[in-house]
Amino acid sequence: MQDIDRSKPVPVHVAVIMDGNGRWARKNRFKTRVQGHEAGAESVRAVLRACANTGIRYLTLYAFSTENWKRPEAEVEGLMGLLEKFLRVNREELIENNIKLRAIGRLDDLPRNVRAALQEGIEATAGNTQQELILALSYGGRMELFDVMRAIAGKIQAGVVAPE
Repeated sequence: MQDIDRSKPVPVHVAVIMDGNGRWARKNRFKTRVQGHEAGAESVRAVLRACANTGIRYLTLYAFSTENWKRPEAEVEGLMGLLEKFLRVNREELIENNIKLRAIGRLDDLPRNVRAALQEGIEATAGNTQQELILALSYGGRMELFDVMRAIAGKIQAGVVAPE
């Protein structure tokens, strides 16, 4: 890795859209797209370490969009298994490196075992203060707009917010 010029400013928050793992696997003649996602998970660890080394406080990984649910069932199951494994295997490293785990998105859409692993990781790292890893799961821009509009409509209906 290159030396870091600490005299130059670094961003406080970096967001990465994790895309292309399946295409990478196909290009490199792997048997399944999930093998590409496994390689992507290894890249996540490298990116997280690089952010810590450069002083980047927040790293958001757009890891699984609402559109990803439309992929073949075997691939979705593979991705969910990989996510659960990543959360369980890397929990201690997050704790040791003082990294707080957070998640955004429609987390209730995730399988129960993945939600459990995610919740365990969030709780285990809740007091960490050095850096934050935010996973965007079952997340999408359209979904977020829809959810915000629904929340606003509810506040209008409850009389908390004026329609104008």
